[in-house]
Order: sequence, then structure tokens, then C-alpha cells
Amino acid sequence: MPTYVVPLSIFPEGYLGQKDEPLPFVSLASQKNYISLYHMGLMGNRALLTWFEDEYAKEVPTKLNIGKSCIRFSNPKNIPFELIVELMKKISLKDYVNNYERYRDKK
Repeated sequence: MPTYVVPLSIFPEGYLGQKDEPLPFVSLASQKNYISLYHMGLMGNRALLTWFEDEYAKEVPTKLNIGKSCIRFSNPKNIPFELIVELMKKISLKDYVNNYERYRDKK
């Protein structure tokens, strides 16, 4: 599964405090019945999630299938590529790290 991460040189604490594992940001996976986009920036970011849900409903005729950070696309013809590009531009690396730290500290 290809994964884009926050390098340890930028966030040396690592994912879940594991100093040898970089913080994941976005991953792609091809499952048996769907394609998954894991956008960790959605987790704990209510404003970004609400924006994505609203825009998705405007652009895609099918119901959004989403978990905490996993967006599942069961029909490749309905993948909103331009919306995904906008989503990627909506959160900077610095903002993602700050949100991750706030979310982690709440737990």
C-alpha cells in the first residue's frame, strides 16, 4: 500500500511514539471490492471532514462510504479526482502534525 508520510526529520516523535516509524498522512489501497484512500488529515478534523462530505454529496451520485480516515470507492467511475486534489490542498503538513498532536493528546 503506497503511503505518504511525515518524515522523522520533521516529526521525530514518530507514529504513536515509535521513533522509528514516520507519521502516516495519505495511503492508497486496492481491496477486493473497492479502492481505499486513507487520508489521516480527516481524523479529528471536523471542519475538513464536513467540507469533504458536503462537496462529495454535490459531485458524486453514490453515497459516501467512509470510516475515520478511510474513504472507500466501490466504483472506479465515481472517484472524484478533482475533489481529492482539493482535499490534498486543504491541509498543510504543519497543520496535519498539529492536529495529530491535539488528537493524540486527547486520547
